[in-house]
Amino acid sequence: MGLKKYSIKNNSDENIEAEEIFLDAEAIRSLEDKGKLEQPIKARNFILFYILIVSALFALFIRTGYLQIIKGEYYRNLAEGNRIKTYSLAAPRGIIYDRYGDPLVYNVPAFDLRVNLADFLVNSASVQEEILKEISVILRENQEKNSLARSEEKIPKAGNKSEEFKKKIKEAQGKTAQVVLVKNIEQSAALVLESLVSEWPGVRLVRNIHRQYILGENEAPILSHVLGYTGEINSADLGSQFSYGPDDEIGKTGLELQYEELLRGEAGKEEIEVDVFGQSRKFLALKPSEPGQSLGLFIDKGLQDKLYQSLNRIIGQISAPGGKVTKAAAVVVDVKNGGILALVSFPAFDNNIFSQGISSADYDALIKNPDQPLFNRAIAGQYPPGSIIKPLIGSAALEERIVSPSQKINDSQGEISVVNPYNPQVVYTFSDWKIHGLTDIIKAIAESCNVYFYTVGGGYGNIDGLGIYRIKKYLQLFGLGELTDIDLPFEEDGLIPDENWKEETKKEKWYIGDTYHASIGQGDIMVTPLQMALATAAIANNGILYQPQIVDKIMDSEKNTIKDIEPKIIRENFISSENLAIVRKGMRESVISGSVQALGTLPVRAAGKTGTAQFGVSDKTHAWFTGFAPYENPEIALAVVVEGGGEGHRAAVPVAKEVFEWWFSQP
Repeated sequence: MGLKKYSIKNNSDENIEAEEIFLDAEAIRSLEDKGKLEQPIKARNFILFYILIVSALFALFIRTGYLQIIKGEYYRNLAEGNRIKTYSLAAPRGIIYDRYGDPLVYNVPAFDLRVNLADFLVNSASVQEEILKEISVILRENQEKNSLARSEEKIPKAGNKSEEFKKKIKEAQGKTAQVVLVKNIEQSAALVLESLVSEWPGVRLVRNIHRQYILGENEAPILSHVLGYTGEINSADLGSQFSYGPDDEIGKTGLELQYEELLRGEAGKEEIEVDVFGQSRKFLALKPSEPGQSLGLFIDKGLQDKLYQSLNRIIGQISAPGGKVTKAAAVVVDVKNGGILALVSFPAFDNNIFSQGISSADYDALIKNPDQPLFNRAIAGQYPPGSIIKPLIGSAALEERIVSPSQKINDSQGEISVVNPYNPQVVYTFSDWKIHGLTDIIKAIAESCNVYFYTVGGGYGNIDGLGIYRIKKYLQLFGLGELTDIDLPFEEDGLIPDENWKEETKKEKWYIGDTYHASIGQGDIMVTPLQMALATAAIANNGILYQPQIVDKIMDSEKNTIKDIEPKIIRENFISSENLAIVRKGMRESVISGSVQALGTLPVRAAGKTGTAQFGVSDKTHAWFTGFAPYENPEIALAVVVEGGGEGHRAAVPVAKEVFEWWFSQP
């Protein structure tokens, strides 16, 4: 019987013969050879492969353990730091008031645009460029909408602002964590920026507080050297004794610096959650700031303004040998306690430009100004005093009994002559400005007789004289040649030369001529206007030398007194009352018949002394005046110097007259 033929129907409707699905013996043998390697893998290769796998797993295990166990806390803190940002909240600085409680500076709410460098620099260069350009455009458009001069001052003219921003950021890298791009942004611009900063990684609009200092008549910066200014903190400030943040503003000069610890307050802080792109997402916590303490000054704002305007007017009117007069200083002091009622250094500067954020160009202009407006001449300017030293020399001569009050010295030649002891053919002449005849101490002070003070200072004829060491002793007793310790920074102490100083400094011997020059306030002797005002006050108040004080009291933010600053006596009773009365009489006689007769029309009786102090190698002179009033019961003393102003009676006395008139006309 034959085999039945089978067929299988597949899905494709094609028939497959049954035989096709069975393998014959040959096919089976061929399949047995498939998949076999001609050469088998060696066992060593398997071992190496397994070792590599195990080593990799072990290394991964070790690394994971290191990161999780050993460095786990570090990376958790790092992640937390990336997630939560802590920002400092500026404390309102204490307010500074004048003697009547009028504010001399205000705290003004403001907006600053700041960049956190770590968050900002992770952006690509193109993104950074786009952000900075957009900021510049917003500021420019806001500026164009506001034509007020105040806006133009606060927001620099646009055009290259994005380039300036890039420069600021580049200069700040590696030095600080943050950089202030723009300070004192106007509210209209701040509203626009506030809606955008959340989309700009690393950029923040910060509510801040800036100082606004009052100006005087004609918007004059009458208090710039007294108040000083605040500014951005730098690396040197960060290392100070106080705890500062990188974006704090601190006192840089004046009272703002001197009383920084009291004025600064205590900063608060806020914590904000940010995403991985540095964008703010959630407010987390707040610690409010605490305002600083306030200061009440001895300064009289009205008197300060009057003194500034008087100096400004006189400087504009006078002409002196050698060119235009541009520099001066003056100090008014309360003779009963050493309180500083007014202190002016001219020229001054607008301290508001610092608190608003001064540009590099403006700062360079101030630094390079030959008149040095940033320099406080009232406390650091050192000048030869000229004849205003004579009341002090006269006091010393009376106290040391070099002369008696009634003793007369004959100035018959208008000069004295000294023969060189080593060469009699050489005669040195020391001149007076005129022949005075027989002269006692009252007349000598009133007429400013050089011959008299040559004689009592260096000795001449049968009068031995004080000599330089006793001159130095008494001038130091009056506060010259040493710091007064006024509560302002950067004071200078002046100079009272002697034999040792000249030998050490100039490698020269001291001669009698040096003593003669010191006796009339010339040569190497140097004083500050503040020192001369205090010395004059000591003559006026019967011999009490006070430490000068700008601040009268410390107050809280509600103007409640925390502490009164008590007057500090440096020394007293170093000149007898009788001798001081004689010196005061000489200064009064100067008003009656001497070089200060312009004060004779005041509503009160005044006393004073002028000085015309030579300086340099030319014939230029500084114009000086120092005096007090009223004569019978002194209230105030002052010293005025006009650099290169010529004669004291012409340049300095008019300022004193206006000050006295103003003071004694007040109700």
